[in-house]
Amino acid sequence: MNQQYITIAHVADVPPGTCRSIELEDAAIALFNIDGKFYALENTCPHAGGPLGDGTLEGDIISCPWHGWTFHVPTGQCLKNVSRSWIVPRYEVRIVGEAIQVFVPR
Repeated sequence: MNQQYITIAHVADVPPGTCRSIELEDAAIALFNIDGKFYALENTCPHAGGPLGDGTLEGDIISCPWHGWTFHVPTGQCLKNVSRSWIVPRYEVRIVGEAIQVFVPR
């Protein structure tokens, strides 16, 4: 499988303390800016498939907009049901100039 970095947004598009849902051909990504550091998770809550990028971001915790399940953005770890060890897959993020890029399978 080939992999590459793909530009998904620009720094100005995601101010600190905000998140966005990004739909690509091969992936759905939740993009977060926490104090100027960018994180990207798979945009699907493992509980019921809610779009995490449309949720409420408080500090480094995202709440799914559908049922309120919470996740630690830097690790993807579910905080609601820790006994299941649910972790949302993460994407590697880099900034090139003003472009936000993620490393995704192609």
